[in-house]
Amino acid sequence: MKYLIKFSYDGTKFHGFQRQVNVKNVQGTLENVLSKYFNCNIVIKGAGRTDVGVHAYGQCAHFDINRIVTKNDIKNINNVLFNEIIIISCKRVSDNFHARYSVKYKKYVYKINCGSFDKNKIGYYYQIKYKLDIVAMKKAAKLFVGTHDFHNFVSGERLDYTTTIFNVKVKKRNNIFIIEFKGIAFYRYMVRHLVGALIDVGRKKASVNEIKKMISFPSVFKNLSVVPSDGLYLKKIKY
Repeated sequence: MKYLIKFSYDGTKFHGFQRQVNVKNVQGTLENVLSKYFNCNIVIKGAGRTDVGVHAYGQCAHFDINRIVTKNDIKNINNVLFNEIIIISCKRVSDNFHARYSVKYKKYVYKINCGSFDKNKIGYYYQIKYKLDIVAMKKAAKLFVGTHDFHNFVSGERLDYTTTIFNVKVKKRNNIFIIEFKGIAFYRYMVRHLVGALIDVGRKKASVNEIKKMISFPSVFKNLSVVPSDGLYLKKIKY
């Protein structure tokens, strides 16, 4: 039987999602707790990896097991996880389901504090000292929507940098900016590159036209800012 779990976690507590030796990670922690609880070897397949410091409201993964998983099981497992990881839901899925390859879209949000430095926001917001032009940022954000080659906004080498972004929202409340991305797939550091580009536009270090050229001519490489992981959250995964 195959089960899909949705769960949240605080990225400051882990060295990223992926299973690694000698560092605390989300995948390894979940696999250890599930394996001990069910007294069998459990391997989870995630919808995607989150980097060091990235948080999740709605990460997803599947695993196979030869027994029924009940609500009481999930309650007991959450007690063992001590709120560092919280399993929000668990449901049985078809045998051909895959947590990564069955995804229809993902949503990420990035949080920025442009006001006074707040020690309580360390690790959870990107805190900056300058003001941002939200009108210019919204204009630039519209350029990311659609199917594009995002070579200029991805770290590392890939065979294909093409993906589809359905929507980008830039919101401001007082001195807090929230930027939300909805798309099919996001590659290594891609959201952090996109947010960095929008911030550069917002603080007049780059123009909207420069962003347009970077999308239209991906072979013409240009370096813009890449924001830290602090303010990044995997918000939702839709199947």
